[in-house]
Amino acid sequence: MLTSNRPVSEGDRIFGDEVTASAILDRVLHHSIVITIRGESYRLREKRQAGMVPNTASVGAKPTDNSEGQHASA
Repeated sequence: MLTSNRPVSEGDRIFGDEVTASAILDRVLHHSIVITIRGESYRLREKRQAGMVPNTASVGAKPTDNSEGQHASA
């Protein structure tokens, strides 16, 4: 099992090279099941509730669309 908080589409930024990223991701994802989890993490939610991190709605920031956000591959 592999997990990441970065989308597969950012592979070239993660690995530093588009060709290398394509080769690695092709081999890793070939027989994988990708599960995309959307939403706030429990750790971040607990920090917000404790007042350690400002609520994005209260500071006027737009929450990011993390539609490819966290992946689990098996």
